[in-house]
Amino acid sequence: MTTALDCVCRDCAAAIPGEVTRCPKCGSRRLFRHAELHRLSIGHIDCDSFYATVEKRDRPELASRPVIVGGDDHRGVVAACCYVARISGVRSAMTIREALDRCPDATIIRPDIAKYRQVGHQARAIMEAFTPLVEPISIDEAYLDLAGVEERLSISPAQALVEIVRRFERELRITASIGLSHNKLLAKIASDLDKPRGFSALGRAEAAAFLAPRRVTILWGVGPALERKLFADGITRVGDLQDKDEHWLVKRYGAMGRVLFNYARGEDRRRVSPESVSKSISSEETFDWDVTTLPALAQELRPLAEKVSRRMEREGLLGRSVVLKLKTRDFQQLTRSRRIEPTRSAEAILAAGMALLEREADGRAFRLIGIGCTDLTDPETAPDPELDLFG
Repeated sequence: MTTALDCVCRDCAAAIPGEVTRCPKCGSRRLFRHAELHRLSIGHIDCDSFYATVEKRDRPELASRPVIVGGDDHRGVVAACCYVARISGVRSAMTIREALDRCPDATIIRPDIAKYRQVGHQARAIMEAFTPLVEPISIDEAYLDLAGVEERLSISPAQALVEIVRRFERELRITASIGLSHNKLLAKIASDLDKPRGFSALGRAEAAAFLAPRRVTILWGVGPALERKLFADGITRVGDLQDKDEHWLVKRYGAMGRVLFNYARGEDRRRVSPESVSKSISSEETFDWDVTTLPALAQELRPLAEKVSRRMEREGLLGRSVVLKLKTRDFQQLTRSRRIEPTRSAEAILAAGMALLEREADGRAFRLIGIGCTDLTDPETAPDPELDLFG
């Protein structure tokens, strides 16, 4: 017996009964069907090539051309690129030199973070018109809990997501892809399946079977270090994790083992949290030429520390660790950290950064320096230093 598929029009957001090939309301063929479509309520919206899309919006003459957003010289890196450039093999974090080798006709545009942030705030306001439960992950993506939208607006979560993206296109002239599921893990995975201007859903019934043949890196939290450890244990696919019992995974990987056990089965209990705070705040600079001396490196570090301090002031946060980042001429990346009393002071951040820098500035040539604060906290919940001192 086949399961009836719920359907939504991706051009007008109409909920459509029956097995039609065109939307009876607007005539569109862009219909999306899924057995659990109108019973799933956690969404993930990811703007498509956000920086590049905003730049193309503001410079229509570049609409059909490859666009790279990043450093304007060969020592810079790609912050973002449009899909036309991706066809030539350009990717984020690639050097501008390599990107131009692959795509010589590309137009290079320096990032305008203030402009992107403004568009990001406008996008968030559109999302919050449908639900107060919006959790931004970055400037161009967010989770949404749309469980109450049917009662408030008489539309399903799937329809709400389509309507949000329609407003992005109409009001902001940007595009986005949609992922829909019953939890954050699967919604995020779904949003990556059909880009750009995509819509994908993963339901409860299909989750484990869908995940089984995928590489373990599809799971949230599996970065390069954990991937290497899993590979060393013969675990390359999610199905390999599904074959392990929870006790073995916890014994081998600690608390992350329990997370892996649940994620491999498509289970995720994390809630959509609108009050999610930044995990770190940082700033970095790629040099026009290699820098080798401590005074020259220190001169570059001060304005970066001041920039981090200003952002922490805006977000009302204090940092309890300072992290120094350096990249050598041959692209070896070094990160060093130091625990500090909770602060947002530029001088305190710089002092901790200098203490770390003095240990590394031994004559090596560096092409990048960065500094940031991690272990962020709200001032109202930060421990009082005097209480710590006197117990």
